[in-house]
Amino acid sequence: MTHLDISALEAWVGRQESREDVISPGPAAGLSATLDYGSPRARVGEPLPPLWHWLYFLPALPASELGEDGHARRGGFLPPVTLPRRMWAGSRIRFESPLRVGDQARRDSTIASVSHKQGSAGDLVFITVRHRIYCNDKLAIEEEQDIVYREAATGNSVPKPKPAPEEAQWTRQIAPDPVLLFRYSALTFNSHRIHYDRDYATKVEGYPDLVVQGPLTATLLLDSLYREWPDAQVEGFRFRGVRPLLEGRPLLLQGRRNDRSATLWALDGGGALAMKADARLL
Repeated sequence: MTHLDISALEAWVGRQESREDVISPGPAAGLSATLDYGSPRARVGEPLPPLWHWLYFLPALPASELGEDGHARRGGFLPPVTLPRRMWAGSRIRFESPLRVGDQARRDSTIASVSHKQGSAGDLVFITVRHRIYCNDKLAIEEEQDIVYREAATGNSVPKPKPAPEEAQWTRQIAPDPVLLFRYSALTFNSHRIHYDRDYATKVEGYPDLVVQGPLTATLLLDSLYREWPDAQVEGFRFRGVRPLLEGRPLLLQGRRNDRSATLWALDGGGALAMKADARLL
């Protein structure tokens, strides 16, 4: 078992950083192409679609500051957790006012909490990061991100399969391939090797294949809602990863709308629940 100094990690609570960025049209055009739209979903002056703020405020770290897994070395803004594997486990997001392509914006980030749990596969450390994005000093987006750190892979580290939470009103099936994973990693400047380095993903972190990015799955889920309801307006969104999705396997994007809300979920090729999400609609 890895030694964890939880009190030292908790000292990171309250740590802050701030980043500024221009909501430039290039990343939005790139994600539009990645999601197979014929033209950009947002042009200069138009509102950025929900969740597309993940394309901005990206840390451009020098290669010398990256760890073996491709992430930033531990102990910068995020606490120096010694557990070897980390994943973006989920988020809770409120959309307060439009963030438009062309805007100059600022993201203030704070380490909100650090917690330790004992799971079936060993130690787990959860870091919650609170982001607030402002445009012209007006709050546009508030988000809490949960990042989980885990011990090295073992044979029993995959959760037991769960079924879909409801009967689906719609289903969209895709098969995430290395090109999709590469393009999304490039757009989000995500160098985590589990998404593009098959040898690392399988031999070091113990996955059967390349892993689909959690925020990509969340983006695909919300995109499936827009494909069914193009005029939907989202005021809040939350998602939680349940089990990893893998490259080359069928991915089922399903959902059900209930007046001013929608339940969305992703199933893997075996029909097991991989991600669950909820959207609040205006």
